[in-house]
Amino acid sequence: MIATIRKRSQITLPNEIVTKLGLSEGDQLDVTEKDGTIILFPMAVYPTKTINDLKQEVNEIKAKIASGEQPVFDTVDALFESLDQ
Repeated sequence: MIATIRKRSQITLPNEIVTKLGLSEGDQLDVTEKDGTIILFPMAVYPTKTINDLKQEVNEIKAKIASGEQPVFDTVDALFESLDQ
């Protein structure tokens, strides 16, 4: 597929790729260059508060696991068996 560089260094991604990757207007891409190749990576950008909230939740779960309050399952099947009870 060919993309043309337009004014202000803009390009249009082929619709086939946009659809396949589930991209939409406003999504962000990380652009890098390696050995003369341009590489685009779709990025998920989250607000700092969301990241901090997730970190806090993970730390709380780790503390519950360490104290034995949170059960740990070796497999997904074991988790579902526990939920079925």
